[in-house]
Amino acid sequence: MKNTDKKILVIGMGNVLMQDEGVGVRAVEELENRYIIPPGVTLVDGGTTGMELFDPIRHCDQLIVADAINTGAAYGTLVRITNAEIPAFFQTKLSNHQLGLSDLLALLTLKGEVPEHVAIIGMVPHSLENKLGLTPEAEAGLDAMVAMLVAELEKLGITLQQRPEQRIGHWKKEAELEARALCA
Repeated sequence: MKNTDKKILVIGMGNVLMQDEGVGVRAVEELENRYIIPPGVTLVDGGTTGMELFDPIRHCDQLIVADAINTGAAYGTLVRITNAEIPAFFQTKLSNHQLGLSDLLALLTLKGEVPEHVAIIGMVPHSLENKLGLTPEAEAGLDAMVAMLVAELEKLGITLQQRPEQRIGHWKKEAELEARALCA
């Protein structure tokens, strides 16, 4: 784990009540459950918020967003979009949250407060059904999505250490409870 003077914000976006739409929230939750997060790195469950993230984003130097992204690629495809590539991708809506995120980035650009590095790590969702938990396809790609978040942090000078014991996150527990209730 290296120290950095930079403030890094990692936001998980998505609606966990709509299956794979919540993959960004789940990926950031897994990141926190698997790794020790050092000072200077803040993890946020952004859910389906938009403008509420203005203040946290304007006070960070580097921003990483995890989200479900509709690129037209095969379900489960992982995508990394950074810096100058991001405005081009906002021309077609890739995520339910991009209107809010693109508006935030545009406003921050106008104010001269856009983070120096912005990356979006996404997964193409398989199903957007109204239920907790990821599809087996998204669950199978979750490890790779978390690995992409770890790699993105490494590019920013942060090397994470694995937790001695992995924890189970709130949304994973809730999904397991719902699945058991449906089977009973």
